[in-house]
Amino acid sequence: MKKFFLAAAALLFFIPSFAKDASKATTVPASDSRITYVGRTLVEDGRVSFDWTGTYFRVRIKGNMLSMKVSDTKKNYYNVWVDAPMSEKPSEVITVTGKDTTIVICSLPKGKKAATHAITVQKRTEGEQGKTTISEFTCDGEFLQAEEPKDRIIEYVGDSYTCGYGTEASNKERFSPQTENQNLTYACKVARYFGADQVVIAHSGMGIVRNYNGNLTGDDMVRRYLQTFDQEKEPKWNAGESAIKPDITVVYLCTNDFSTGMQPSQRSFKQNYIALLKEIKTNYGEDYPILMMVPKHDKMMYEYIYSVLNDCGMKNVHILQLGPDIHDNDGDMGADGHPNGFGHTKIAYSLIPYISTITGWEISENKIK
Repeated sequence: MKKFFLAAAALLFFIPSFAKDASKATTVPASDSRITYVGRTLVEDGRVSFDWTGTYFRVRIKGNMLSMKVSDTKKNYYNVWVDAPMSEKPSEVITVTGKDTTIVICSLPKGKKAATHAITVQKRTEGEQGKTTISEFTCDGEFLQAEEPKDRIIEYVGDSYTCGYGTEASNKERFSPQTENQNLTYACKVARYFGADQVVIAHSGMGIVRNYNGNLTGDDMVRRYLQTFDQEKEPKWNAGESAIKPDITVVYLCTNDFSTGMQPSQRSFKQNYIALLKEIKTNYGEDYPILMMVPKHDKMMYEYIYSVLNDCGMKNVHILQLGPDIHDNDGDMGADGHPNGFGHTKIAYSLIPYISTITGWEISENKIK
């Protein structure tokens, strides 16, 4: 956990030197068109808000320092890459909390000649940890056009597995936000393998019709899929107004429906799952591909999801079953019985051939990273 303290120390060190160069600073609203956001966001009066896990933004500058003015309803952790593509190891991890806080995202030694730098910042914690609102960005030079959304985009709908719950913890630890890292999930790994962006709609403990250790409440991922924010029912998400158009949606749900030795009726499960498929098809079209993943935990899950496949009456809907040996229950595990980064890599290797076949994207010699 040392890196969190190092990041905080770095921020305190760089803020004074940045303040000295304030006369040379350029400030733009968070909604500036040169900044690229990947994920569901809401723009209001130049501010950009989001809370879904895995959401990220790209900024490109000609200068040596970049800061942002940001507020958060709780406390979130972010991965930062400076002049490097997204990978398993970020350049640093920063914490976002409080109201109208100025955070220096990157700062090079004073006196260095201004150069072009590309910065990517990714929310590694889920919506339950808070909503982030960015007001503005400031650099000591000029803002350039950041890399726009990639030609390939994968949308994921999931639960704690897709959130990265406990990916950085040992199998003897309980969950903490500091060890939740969506960047280490199968979802991010598969997206990077194909050179794609990812859009993540996921919340720990949520199911198709029944949540973890709960009854049928109507508060499930089928309803949340329609939302702009994880934690707020309004406003609804309007896919037609979004600049991001995914090429495929992967649904990895069902574990919580079958949690604690219980399960919903097959009828109610199928009804809700088909409702989710309809929501996705409404967003992206009748021929749009959807892949339903079956967790490894219970054979009955496959029967339930296979019945959805048989009875949905929709085109281009597919199913992938993960067997019980997809990852082990010791070295591949993180907090509270969830896979760590190694376990997620094994899931990613199983998913890649299906994505390739469905989309036509080639399988390469790239390593998962």
